[in-house]
Amino acid sequence: MRLALLDDYQGVALALGDWQRLAPAVTVDALDGPIGDIDRLAERLAPYDAILAMRERTPFPAALFARLPRLRLLVTAGMANAAIDLDAAAAHGVQVCGTRSWPHATPELTLGLMLALVRHIPREALGMRTGRWQETVGIGLHGRTLGLIGLGTIGSRMAAFGQVLGMTVIAWSANLTDEKAAAAGATRVGKDDLLAAADVVSIHLRLSERSRGLIGARELGLMKPTAYLINTSRGPIVDEAALVAHLQAGRIAGAGLDVFDQEPLPADHPLRSLDNALLLPHLGYVAEENYRLIYADTIEAVEGFLAGTPVRQLNAPRGG
Repeated sequence: MRLALLDDYQGVALALGDWQRLAPAVTVDALDGPIGDIDRLAERLAPYDAILAMRERTPFPAALFARLPRLRLLVTAGMANAAIDLDAAAAHGVQVCGTRSWPHATPELTLGLMLALVRHIPREALGMRTGRWQETVGIGLHGRTLGLIGLGTIGSRMAAFGQVLGMTVIAWSANLTDEKAAAAGATRVGKDDLLAAADVVSIHLRLSERSRGLIGARELGLMKPTAYLINTSRGPIVDEAALVAHLQAGRIAGAGLDVFDQEPLPADHPLRSLDNALLLPHLGYVAEENYRLIYADTIEAVEGFLAGTPVRQLNAPRGG
């Protein structure tokens, strides 16, 4: 068996997993960047029997499965991946399995992004290196309102951070109850009310057909001109063009973004030129602890597949 580990941008995948456990039955290759369109992707992945997809960066539609006849096991980092057509995988006899995720990586990064955004830390740090001094006036978070769109594992941790900072925490999601919100230290409100009241809006939802485009021009228009938007979940939850327009016009104070419609973000994307946009290259899940867990679970998934006892299955392949 040949196993491909996708999106190893830092070149650490082979060092952070105990891949020798799979030897000599499995050969492991780490691929270090985006591969491109479906033709190049099909050509590059054709030799592999198993693949680890890192998050939702690489789409696996039906057309790709049709061009990967050797593929039998697809592991995704995490237990959900909107970029994988699970039915098509099943139809082509491909077992799809997930991994666990270290739950602290993304909320910790979100907290750092929020603090850096409202206190203009990147700009002031750069100014210190170029001889400048005190160019901005930030805001404090104590006494402000943190609005959480989504109050699951990550959102609940953000609620705790908000409480530590002395913030009022409000939350909304489609199925959120008063009791669940209160248990996390938040108050449940309507989505529009949250957008209008929050000083910082932070998104913590899975990408789905229901959440895609959830925050569009209308929703952004409800936010205060002094408010900030943070998205460390998935880019398509926010209408990117509408967000650019609101940032350009100064209709919101700024945005902290770790996720984008297209990743890596194109070099000429308008977000890159906005002073009120703080951008990170999808680092939410990029922590050593998370990588080690993902790779350990990938090894377990391969071992389970070879033994005929797959773990953390996300589909039921035909004939399998």
